[in-house]
Amino acid sequence: MTTLEIELAPTLTLTDTQLAEICRNNRDLRFERTANGDLIVMSPTGSETGNRNVSISGQLWLWNQQKKPGYVFDSSTGFKLPNGAIRSPDASWIARDRWEALSAEEREKFAPICPDFVVELRSTSDRLQLLQEKMVEYIECGCRLGWLLDVTRKQVEVYRSNESVAILDAPTQLSGDEVLLGFELDLTEIFTP
Repeated sequence: MTTLEIELAPTLTLTDTQLAEICRNNRDLRFERTANGDLIVMSPTGSETGNRNVSISGQLWLWNQQKKPGYVFDSSTGFKLPNGAIRSPDASWIARDRWEALSAEEREKFAPICPDFVVELRSTSDRLQLLQEKMVEYIECGCRLGWLLDVTRKQVEVYRSNESVAILDAPTQLSGDEVLLGFELDLTEIFTP
């Protein structure tokens, strides 16, 4: 996925409503806003990445359907993080009590909440450092578990609050630990060309 970062003039800032309108008017693009207010424009993913994203989201959704401990979100969902950034992880999950504590109006917009769990899938055109910075941002904003999946290198970086990043080489499965009790992500199709 190719990304373009646009730095807005110091006097020009987009409100959440204006950003939502830009997103509605440009449905073929994905947008994020950094904590400094920079607008990030991303093109649609390639077919292989899209297929991998569906596998990740599908496995997460199926696990969640068993006991419904929370809510699963896809890559088109924007969340307003506590630092002011609006981010859209490739897949995410929020515990039921946290999500339901938001008002209906808050849930309808860019929900003002950081997911408990996020996944970012690196495509061949993504810059690794930018994704790593994004993962750190999620953790600093309250995310409890994050996975950065790098298909090219067949590596997973595991981010947890108050812990160093763990790097796993060519894993076939990932455990949701205590955040996603009983969830196991099968990586065999994701890491297979």
